Amino acid sequence: MTKAEIIAEISGKTGIEKGDVQETVEAFFKVVKNAMVNGENVYVRGFGSFVVKKRAKKTARNISKNTAIIIPEHFIPSFKPAKVFVEKVKSGNKSK
Repeated sequence: MTKAEIIAEISGKTGIEKGDVQETVEAFFKVVKNAMVNGENVYVRGFGSFVVKKRAKKTARNISKNTAIIIPEHFIPSFKPAKVFVEKVKSGNKSK
């Protein structure tokens, strides 16, 4: 499902114009992105958590040159679904 399909479905279910729904969806994503860029986690009860994970500094290998390189510590965005959400997907997603 694409963002456009999500917008169309929300618009159809609520009766709100697609343009207004698109602005709302875009604003939600922007708020989540900005919060995570600032190191904040975003918790949506019953859906899941958008969390910032820290990756430690590590040594890696460049196989083609046979040299060691150091990858500095960095942060990556991650999504952890809520238990309710996971259970709903498990019970509702029969083999297709």
